[in-house]
Amino acid sequence: MTEATIQAAGCVLWRMSPIDGALEVCLVHRPKYDDWSHPKGKLKRDEAALAGALREVEEETGYTATPGARLLTLAYEVNGRPKEVRYWAAEAREGAFVPNDEVDRVLWLPPTAARNRLTHPRDKDLVDALLTAIRRSTVSPA
Repeated sequence: MTEATIQAAGCVLWRMSPIDGALEVCLVHRPKYDDWSHPKGKLKRDEAALAGALREVEEETGYTATPGARLLTLAYEVNGRPKEVRYWAAEAREGAFVPNDEVDRVLWLPPTAARNRLTHPRDKDLVDALLTAIRRSTVSPA
């Protein structure tokens, strides 16, 4: 008997810099794993993936967010169990970060710096997916 796939969801949280108006991506540092990643987490029983993704963003970063394009689904193993994480682009709205047991730091970085800071190579593709989604949303049809 195989164990059920762990279902999780998250967002590539972004904003326009309050300093220079350039695009910034939010990364979270999880002290338990000593890694930098996008905000994400396991879904609660019967929780819709997008609702879970937005809940995790607020819990981990302190920001509410407006969801945008559906991005990638990443699949990998955690302690021998399969895990699937569905991601959305999400624009940060109101809020402020408060360190907690799960996330002790957040960084707002330009996309290239965010890609370089991410710990897991699989998370880097999400930055590219975000940039593609933002480009598509700003191009108007002919």
